[in-house]
Amino acid sequence: MVGTRTAWKQRFRHELFVYWMTVLYLALYFGAFVSYRRLILAQHQIDYLNYGVAVVEALVLAKVILVGDLLRLGRGLEDRPLIVPTLVRSVLFTLWVALFTFLEQTVRGLLLGNGLAGGFHYFITKGKYEVLASSLVVLFTFIPFFAFKELNRVLGQGRIWEEFFRGWRPRKPVSTAGA
Repeated sequence: MVGTRTAWKQRFRHELFVYWMTVLYLALYFGAFVSYRRLILAQHQIDYLNYGVAVVEALVLAKVILVGDLLRLGRGLEDRPLIVPTLVRSVLFTLWVALFTFLEQTVRGLLLGNGLAGGFHYFITKGKYEVLASSLVVLFTFIPFFAFKELNRVLGQGRIWEEFFRGWRPRKPVSTAGA
């Protein structure tokens, strides 16, 4: 009983750590796009300060990613070159996020009394170009994200973290003898 409680606590801590690291990554990435949009619009004297939206979007998207991982989206390609699961998972999770966004807007439409048409109305009023742009941002956010996740899987849990954040020490030079 104590062993299972300890294992559960460790898993909970690990999942919480993964969630918050995902939130941090997404918030930084989306924050960069908000800054880009703000600077472009500033040329035309248009104020744009939606950094809070980037943080909220990161909080929600991190949870959507965890659910997608729980559902094992894009799994089954582990024996392929890393580019394959990275790109497949990036595309699948982009579609997953689009589906979740649509469902979220549909529920919002139902709660506001707009019915199922509320979800469709969101995509129509937002415009196809805005939806495409958002999807492209999410897709290109996911490519490095899933590349690191796949590298972590192949190299061993925590190995990338250790390489990036451990104390620096000189490595042995690679021998060039016989080259």
